[in-house]
Amino acid sequence: MTANETIPVVLIVDDVPTNIKLLASALRQDYRVKVASRGEDALQGARLEPQPDLILLDVMMPDMDGYEVCRRLKSDPVTEFIPVIFITARDTDEDQELGFNLGCVDYITKPFSVPIVKARIRTHLRLKRQADALERLSHIDQLTGLANRRQLATTFEMELKRAAREGMPLSILIVDIDHFKDYNDHYGHGAGDVCLRQVASSLMNSLSRPGDLVTRYGGEEFVVILPMIDSAAAYALGERLRENIVQLNIPHAFSSAASVVSVSIGGTTAEPLVDADSPESLLERADKMLYRAKEMGRNRTVLTTT
Repeated sequence: MTANETIPVVLIVDDVPTNIKLLASALRQDYRVKVASRGEDALQGARLEPQPDLILLDVMMPDMDGYEVCRRLKSDPVTEFIPVIFITARDTDEDQELGFNLGCVDYITKPFSVPIVKARIRTHLRLKRQADALERLSHIDQLTGLANRRQLATTFEMELKRAAREGMPLSILIVDIDHFKDYNDHYGHGAGDVCLRQVASSLMNSLSRPGDLVTRYGGEEFVVILPMIDSAAAYALGERLRENIVQLNIPHAFSSAASVVSVSIGGTTAEPLVDADSPESLLERADKMLYRAKEMGRNRTVLTTT
């Protein structure tokens, strides 16, 4: 991440050029500024990278007023969490109630004081940073640092829809540490936590594509989502994950699968996706393959396709 990418982005939306010029000149010293003079341009600018961290939105604009812009921003999953501050001469209680009901975070009336505008922007950007940090933490498993089941559910649903839309395969793997209960019983839960972190790190480092995701599914199980990967490639990757974990050489004297910590992997590939496919059905198929891998002696990868 470059220094420029850490500077908050503020989108100013106003159909009066002098208002845009006044606000932009006041904010450019501290923020990256984007501008729009029409509602449609504002909606587009809010979706484009770099997305704004905050939007200053005029209410009275031709074609589409600020209330409608705000309503559309809040109904779009891509932009719904961007804080909106209305800046307008309309200051009745009814106007403000409407704005807050639509999801704005603040209401500044014209004529405005630039120092007050800047102070309120700082406040709401700080609140957004805190909310973003909490949101990130809510999707992370605290022990391993991997994505957790909540993030798995969100990503799985999104990738499933994308695979169906684009007619591409989608593979998943369930990775289970062999005889982990015995490991915990004999080496202690502290050593077990260290083992989980080492396995998680190996899994994460073994994935090279940005779209691949490894998540902690619970206990000693992990789920790997592999968009646009067919069954042959998924099997090969599963074997690489398995071999990399064996090569960690974590002693496990109480495992019948190997003298070191090993994993069993079950997976499935949907190619092409059918109407019956869902995250639950794919996980169920992968889990059946994991059970089969365990029946076959563990420390192996077993896959099935639709």
